[in-house]
Amino acid sequence: MNHFLNVGVTSGGVIPFTVPNKSTAIPTMDANGIASGGAFLVSELEKRDSLLRKPLSSVTYPRDIPIETGGGWVDYVSAMSVAYGLTGGSGEGAVQAGGANSLPVVQANMDKGIYKAHVFAVALRVLFQDMQRANFAGRSLDQLLLDGVRLAYDKHNEENVYVGLAQYGTTGLINNPDALASTVADGTAGNGNWVTKTPMEILNDINTALTTTWAQAEYDLSALPNHILLPYEEYTYLLNTPMSDMASKSIYDYIMDNNISSKNGGNLFIGATSWCKGAGVGDTDRMVVYVNHPRFVKMDELVPMSRVMSSPNVEHVCFDTAYMANVSQVQVLYPQTITYWDNIGGDT
Repeated sequence: MNHFLNVGVTSGGVIPFTVPNKSTAIPTMDANGIASGGAFLVSELEKRDSLLRKPLSSVTYPRDIPIETGGGWVDYVSAMSVAYGLTGGSGEGAVQAGGANSLPVVQANMDKGIYKAHVFAVALRVLFQDMQRANFAGRSLDQLLLDGVRLAYDKHNEENVYVGLAQYGTTGLINNPDALASTVADGTAGNGNWVTKTPMEILNDINTALTTTWAQAEYDLSALPNHILLPYEEYTYLLNTPMSDMASKSIYDYIMDNNISSKNGGNLFIGATSWCKGAGVGDTDRMVVYVNHPRFVKMDELVPMSRVMSSPNVEHVCFDTAYMANVSQVQVLYPQTITYWDNIGGDT
């Protein structure tokens, strides 16, 4: 049986359209095309989402360490340091009386620190037929894979900065063996977990960490700690928890207003990173306190990630491109200006 559908209106009125049997039906997308000569459009019956969903990931290393660029393809990075001494000391030893026949001598002890550098290298391969298919689909396969190279480079630097590369004997901001490692004091609840502590006890933990780190640097104002790293759980707790039931300020706001660093002209930053989770002794959560300044800690990007060469590969019918970079390990130039404080959360 034939059925009539109203599919359009012309100057002559309604255009009837007869739907044939299912076995001979012709899909149509344009009624005016039918009226003008029987033309029709065929749909792919598919709506393509133009958004390409990439892996969920994050990196925070550029925020937490100064990165100096340049230096070339080297194996090591060196840094000079000097320590001074005065015969008899700088107190009574420097006092002179009449008739003295000698003066105390200032001495300098020069030292050179050596830090490892390594090459990051990956290859990008695009098969010829995949390249043609990508052009047909309207996407750049080369750019897609290049984004993957960049992600791999960022994740490599993330690990290099925070914990180093264990196979090559390097460490990072979270696990430097020369840094002082301690635990926070127990609160009235009987443990160091910040969730069980009062806001004042948490502030005391932070000020104790800042003061201890600063004291190791002879209270030099240039070495006033200005950077604290926390796990996301403790960081979120500080932001979400009010000082009291009636207070409008969070514990985080209270700490930022009343910490030792801010009160002495510093600019304290408290940030979160997943690398502090379980980094302490006994897999407890760790707080890292240090001076984020290139004089005290840094990493060298000796050669930024670069496209070094590209060539066709006839054997595999593809194009190969090599990307390389040269980076150093984390350089903690004043180990006394970085400290670790465990037991703020986790398995306490």
